[in-house]
Amino acid sequence: MPGRRELSHERRVLVMALLAGLPGILACLALLLSGPYSPKLRWTVAVLVGIPWLSFAFALRGTVVRPLQTLSNLLAALREEDYSFRARVPKGQDALGDVMREVNALAVDLREQRLGALEASALLRKVMEEIDVAVFAFDGARRLRLVNRAGERLLGRPAERLLGEDASNLGLQEALAGETPAIRELAFPGAAGRFEVRRGTFRQGGLPHQLVVLSDVSRALREEERQAWQRLIRVLGHELHNSLAPIKSIAGSLAVLLERKPRPPDWDADARRGLAVVASRAEALGRFTDAYARLARLPAPKREPVAVGELVRRVVGLETRFPIGLVPGPDLVLQGDADQLEQLLINLVRNGVDAALETGGGVFVGWRPAPPFAEVWVDDEGPGLPESANLFVPFFTTKPQGSGIGLVLARQIAEAHGGSVVLENRRHARGCRARVRVPLHPSASAPATVAPGQARSPRRA
Repeated sequence: MPGRRELSHERRVLVMALLAGLPGILACLALLLSGPYSPKLRWTVAVLVGIPWLSFAFALRGTVVRPLQTLSNLLAALREEDYSFRARVPKGQDALGDVMREVNALAVDLREQRLGALEASALLRKVMEEIDVAVFAFDGARRLRLVNRAGERLLGRPAERLLGEDASNLGLQEALAGETPAIRELAFPGAAGRFEVRRGTFRQGGLPHQLVVLSDVSRALREEERQAWQRLIRVLGHELHNSLAPIKSIAGSLAVLLERKPRPPDWDADARRGLAVVASRAEALGRFTDAYARLARLPAPKREPVAVGELVRRVVGLETRFPIGLVPGPDLVLQGDADQLEQLLINLVRNGVDAALETGGGVFVGWRPAPPFAEVWVDDEGPGLPESANLFVPFFTTKPQGSGIGLVLARQIAEAHGGSVVLENRRHARGCRARVRVPLHPSASAPATVAPGQARSPRRA
């Protein structure tokens, strides 16, 4: 009821202890008052009975309350993260001893967990300080709540002057917008260039925060670009030298021929042959530059459902030099550009046929599911792959009449579709295997698998 005061636990224990002995006290007093006893005797008996009664009541109160106070102090120490206190455990098995043992065990567990958390936190802080990427954490109001040493260097200010600042004041508003990961041109007081931006979310104190990681990739990209240019210039220089050297030689020979007086009888035929060589090399240079432009202008794929079986059969039917072995797989549907994928497979099949013609072997094409991809493979019985790291370098070729863009174009098409192209020598047979993986159509049902021992045998297309 309103205004009613609740007795404390200590007082309730004392009252119950007094009430437990009150009937005996009242009975004793009743006997003393009703008997023929002197007042002195009555007071003596009352004192002898009342003092022990009160003493035992207060002793019982202390016996109940003191362990609870000890337990409260222990729990308060645990709450304050002081795990050095331990409760005295009585000998024998009783309820109070069990409680004290459990509290001591809890203190040991919390101490170990706290020590592990402190070590993990120290390791995390050390890693964040030493890594060469800038890490920032923003709250829901886009105010900076955490920054590492690399972030301080990037922004040119210590953490004490950065924490609490708005993202727009720090020049980080672009890092909090758009899709990630992404490469962006950013400028800060400590550095400027191309940065890889990665962003994630986490919760702290029950509130959402955003974690932003900025990696300076300018140096790495410049090194990659330098190496790519070196490889490209090396191949371009080789191709141009192969075409210009005979042109220069033929032009010099024709100039000498025209200056001779009198000219030899067959000078007309020599001049025609020389001009034919010049025209042939000029045409080869034209094809070379056209191939380069074609590689550089590959459009983005127009994605639509593509039946794998129909695509492979159509490509196999385009090869006329000799029949291609077809190893059919289950019905699969890709998500991609049919024209570009067809060009990809044409290049791989053509390379396989070129290799097989050198040894008189065959070429086999098939497909199979490799969720979430569909895999199309082209096996040839040619001499196998050369030990070269330049197979996917533009304009590098091992064939006398090759353009050096077939494999590059194939990989570029596959990667534009979110897939890949892998070339490897066959393990248990002569020749090479080209594997193309392209993502399946999202609505395509799970394809049926071929049971062991029921592998389809190749058949000729």
